[in-house]
Amino acid sequence: MDQGPLPPPPPSVVEACYRHPQVQTGVHCTRCGRPICPDCMVPAPVGHQCPDCVREARQEFHRPTRGVATGPSRGFSITNLLLVLLGVIYVVEAAAAGSGGIFAGPSALKLVELGANIGLAQIGGELVGVAAGQEWRLLTSMFLHGGLIHLLMNGYILFIFGNVIEQELGRVRFVTIFFVTGLFASAASYAFAPLTVEGIGTPSVGASGAIFGLFGAFLAYNWRRRELAFYAARVRSALTLIIINLVFTFALSSVIDWRAHVGGLVAGVVAGFAAEGMGSARSKTWLFAVAAVSLLVITVGITMWRTDQILRLVGPLT
Repeated sequence: MDQGPLPPPPPSVVEACYRHPQVQTGVHCTRCGRPICPDCMVPAPVGHQCPDCVREARQEFHRPTRGVATGPSRGFSITNLLLVLLGVIYVVEAAAAGSGGIFAGPSALKLVELGANIGLAQIGGELVGVAAGQEWRLLTSMFLHGGLIHLLMNGYILFIFGNVIEQELGRVRFVTIFFVTGLFASAASYAFAPLTVEGIGTPSVGASGAIFGLFGAFLAYNWRRRELAFYAARVRSALTLIIINLVFTFALSSVIDWRAHVGGLVAGVVAGFAAEGMGSARSKTWLFAVAAVSLLVITVGITMWRTDQILRLVGPLT
């Protein structure tokens, strides 16, 4: 049956170049989304960008912290305070170690007495460890070190990355990332250490779990800007450094706590992606807060899970 002529197609929306209103176009800038004409198209890795976005990208290259929530550039530094605190605590360790303790640090037994992270151990007839209700060891172990070289290596990396992250993300986000990822790393070390009746877990100390957290955060928030040359170079450098450290971690797994390193790195990536959030300023703050709280909840969860496993293995503690 003849249905008659088909209706004409709906007219398409015609846009004009935002810089040349008299020129119609159907191409949009892949960065800002504004319509651009052939004279304004600048080739980009994906599609085309407008001259304004290209100029802004060049400014980003010379001002790498633009778009990142920055902290004050002068005055009080949380990073330097943490370094001083690590140094003071190591002096206490060396004093407790006695003769020769400055370089070698305290013995494993002394580290446990000072607050090292350990599942469960018996010292002088007394049960100690996270499973014995001493969850505070997850925190105190972050500030203890097993020798001067251990302290200097961690201190140097903290000085380099800590100051950069504190400057670019601000003090509150920096200190939150440091402590949240450090606690997560300690919980990972506790939760996934070998489970045997004879000495449940070995003493674990050091700020390296939190430092791997800073590695992860640095990688994540720079990854979000990888289309710019400066941040792409940072991502490559961070990935190289992380891979090198992980290779050493697993190659020396008998003396290096790989569980804490991997746990801190994973937590750091999560915190780094959430550090700047999305949307309005309030939404960004809420997203970072939710991420931090979520990591703490997981920290508590895996700690409780491991404690329950240990208590099932050894029976009620008396």
